Amino acid sequence: MRILLFSGKGGVGKTSLAAATGVKLAQLKYRTLVMSIDPAHSLGDAFDLNTDLFHVTTSDPLPINERLSIQEVNIQREIKRHWQAISSYVSSVLRTTGISGVEAEELAILPGMEELSAMMYINQYRREKRYDVIVLDAAPTAESMRFISMPTTLDWYMKHIFPFQRNLVKAVRPIANRVAPFELPPDTYFGNIRDLFEKLDGVDEIMENPRITSVRLVTNAEKMVLRETQRAFVYFSLHGLTIDQVVVNRLLPEEVKDAWFSEWHTSQETMVREIEEYFAPVPVKKVPLFAHEVLGQPRLEDLAQVLYSEHEDPAAVTRTEKPYTFGKENGLYEIRVLLPFATKGEVELFKKGDELVVQIGTFRRHIGLPRTMAALSPTRARLESKILTVEMKETA
Repeated sequence: MRILLFSGKGGVGKTSLAAATGVKLAQLKYRTLVMSIDPAHSLGDAFDLNTDLFHVTTSDPLPINERLSIQEVNIQREIKRHWQAISSYVSSVLRTTGISGVEAEELAILPGMEELSAMMYINQYRREKRYDVIVLDAAPTAESMRFISMPTTLDWYMKHIFPFQRNLVKAVRPIANRVAPFELPPDTYFGNIRDLFEKLDGVDEIMENPRITSVRLVTNAEKMVLRETQRAFVYFSLHGLTIDQVVVNRLLPEEVKDAWFSEWHTSQETMVREIEEYFAPVPVKKVPLFAHEVLGQPRLEDLAQVLYSEHEDPAAVTRTEKPYTFGKENGLYEIRVLLPFATKGEVELFKKGDELVVQIGTFRRHIGLPRTMAALSPTRARLESKILTVEMKETA
């Protein structure tokens, strides 16, 4: 099974691109599911469906044709299916504070429930071998980061906190329930957490396997949008996911010659060059601004024709290596940069804001730094087996 995760700043058009990719994959005879994991769902709108009917029925996949289905994770239905004991307990605690029943139920939808529900579906479909490709229409960047970090966070909690917490509550519950203003969680609460964890078992491995999961970053040729895309690139890399494509969406077509747009043309050309330089060697696709809104399957097919060549397979594994990785050895932070075409020579390193710029001869690479390393400076570099290792540390 392949997983293609489309992520980017809100409003860049990733839902349309994810939907068009699903349409193309179905045309290539893949059993395809396009799943929205964005709380502000717009997948049904992209296919121009009757959204009232769609939102009622889409807790499960909805067939578009014999090869293509779409799904929006309905958190209210997921609570009834998977989170009932947890949600009921949290609601009961909130009601003791004077919060009304309806408000308590809304507040009992904890951060991460929607992302974990999507993860459970992905794992379920993988085990059932129901689909050949799952296309994920992710939430804006910050929520996408939470989505990919969930398995690691939950694994740590289950190994280090959960057993202690469960045993402690079991021991003190009879006494505490007599004196506490609210009851401690029942054992069904912890059993619900354990069941959820078992349903997620192994999902972290498939998300970090580049032969299964690839990230496609969607951006616009605008400075503010590009900065968020660069940050997303850093954090996906930090979490071990492979970005195999960057899509620059809504570029002004060349045939738009009106003088009013001349500055936009110049600005976009400059930004596209910067995008190609920053993300190299990851390929950059360019998609023009359409003369109409992309709604409904026929127009999604038009978008797919622009996005992919006739014989191009969106599910093909095109990249398995990571452009760079971060690590820490003997108290020193390191960045390991893949430079397959570089030869030994004078290495120039310098900081530019929160980026590290590496130059060997005419070859230049921009590397965004995570926050923990943004204040550090490069002190030493070595090129071995086509991998450049840069040591970073604080300087006086």
